[in-house]
Amino acid sequence: MAPKVPSVRLNNGLEMPVLGLGTYMATEDEGIAAVKMAIDEGYRHIDTAYFYQNESQVGKAVRDKIAEGVIKREDVFIVTKVWNTYHAPEHVEQAFQKSLDNLGLDYIDLYLVHWPTGWKFSGWTPDDFLPMDAEGKTINSDVDYLDTWKAMEKLMKTGKVRSIGVSNFNSEQLTRLLANCTIKPVTNQVECNPGINQRKLIDFCRKHDIVITAYSPLGRPNLTDPVVGTEGIPKHALDDPRVVEIGKKYGKSAGQVVLRYLIELGTIPIPKSSRLERIRQNIDLFDFKLTPEEIKVMDQFNTGGRTVPFNFSREHKYFPFHLEY
Repeated sequence: MAPKVPSVRLNNGLEMPVLGLGTYMATEDEGIAAVKMAIDEGYRHIDTAYFYQNESQVGKAVRDKIAEGVIKREDVFIVTKVWNTYHAPEHVEQAFQKSLDNLGLDYIDLYLVHWPTGWKFSGWTPDDFLPMDAEGKTINSDVDYLDTWKAMEKLMKTGKVRSIGVSNFNSEQLTRLLANCTIKPVTNQVECNPGINQRKLIDFCRKHDIVITAYSPLGRPNLTDPVVGTEGIPKHALDDPRVVEIGKKYGKSAGQVVLRYLIELGTIPIPKSSRLERIRQNIDLFDFKLTPEEIKVMDQFNTGGRTVPFNFSREHKYFPFHLEY
């Protein structure tokens, strides 16, 4: 029987499962198969983005599982995001509608501003997603993310989206947004793993009743990521004998210990996998808890180092990673 995933209550009263499936780089048939497997294994929270170019696959998998009677639409929490080239208010609604059409659903549960950094708009195809100058730096727009957020707030009036939030915002940007918004973001989706455990940002967001969603919760061992780069990263906690030993105590893998740690920090991890065995492992987290001593062991891996540094946009006035959190 598939594990039952608990939910957290968002600041607008709606519920969001505390674990989700990440889908970055899961495209074509692989994306459809991964989402179908995840739903069969009990996942009820699926994270995608217009930039990932797999909303159509996610939507097909969800619709197929609804047609099979495995789930109802209200059982599954779908997240997608507006990309950096569509920050201008006149583009936000159009970008949202394209995502909704790609998914083939009546509504989206959560729509996020993918990054606070707006870039030059040049079209809607994947070739337009990364406007770069001759030096390999992004061609930025001067759109204020506050104006992007106002357009997000207007989307709420359509009834086609249930919640709105942000991603990759730092504490100063969130403070400014909170001082100028009508609708508070329900979540801030950021990189969070033992190497960058985000404790300070988690505490900041908790004070403002904003949930942290943790992307790249297991790091990013993929060596062919077109955005992050090709240098790869150390596996940190996953290979450490102390983490392996904690896992043995509970009959769990090192990856399951890491994901449990992130849940106990108060985040919502969204691990990505296309393998059935790993999909099953990543959701099998709710029959054990780490001790305070074990959490201290996991805290020792925190260096603040990012596996998604986004360096090619460092000169943007809203680049979020100049601050510690």
